[in-house]
Formats: sequence, structure tokens, C-alpha cells
Amino acid sequence: MILGIGTDLVDGRRIANSLDRFGARFETRIFTDKEIESARNRPDPALFYAKRFAVKEAIYKALSSADVVGLGWREAETLNDSNGAPRVYLFGACKTALERLTPEGYKASIHISISDELPYAQAFVVISASMIQTGI
Repeated sequence: MILGIGTDLVDGRRIANSLDRFGARFETRIFTDKEIESARNRPDPALFYAKRFAVKEAIYKALSSADVVGLGWREAETLNDSNGAPRVYLFGACKTALERLTPEGYKASIHISISDELPYAQAFVVISASMIQTGI
């Protein structure tokens, strides 16, 4: 069952301007330590951040029906697994929102797709839930 869907489009130039203007203050306000570390190993950190920013916005939209206020920027973290696929990890109010959306007896999964076509970055998120199998 689908619990939530979200999408977002970000202009990478806007992120680059924020990095130029505010530097580390912008990075640490919006992104987790692990996201910052990953960005620093990229040829174009602004594009990397634009994609992560789009994921955060898409996650918030997908969680919006949970009616949880105060979803923090650093409470949705996107990292790449060993195969390079993006994975989202939720903390704090974002995790609470996901738990509130997930019916009892179900396990939630977050599916994300991230794309870019300079200067834009796009993210699409689907949050689904499947019944937890119990042994007989």
C-alpha cells in the first residue's frame, strides 16, 4: 500500500549561491555530517547538495499527511549504498511521521529516484508499506 508520494525540483544554481553566500553555515543547517562528507568527495558539491535538498523536500511532502510539525532538515539523510543507490534514513520528527503513517502490522519502505539535468535536480519519493509476515 502507498502511504505517501512526494516530488521536488531544485535549481542547482540556487544551492551554489547559498554555498557561496553562507558556506559552512548553510551546509550544517541543511545537511547531515555524512551528507557533507559525501559532498566534499564530489566534483560538483552544489549539484550533489541540490539532489539531496530535492530529496528532503520530497520526503516532507510524502510525510505530510502524518500531521507532524517541525520536520527538520537534518532529520532526512540521503546516502548512497555500496552499489551507489540512494537510501534515505529518517530521524526525529521525520521518523515519528513515518511511524504515525505506518499501520500496525505493516513495515514501511522508502523508495527514491534522483535525477539531474543541469542546472536542475529532481527527486521522487514513494513511501509504501507491506504486511509483516508472521510464522505459523
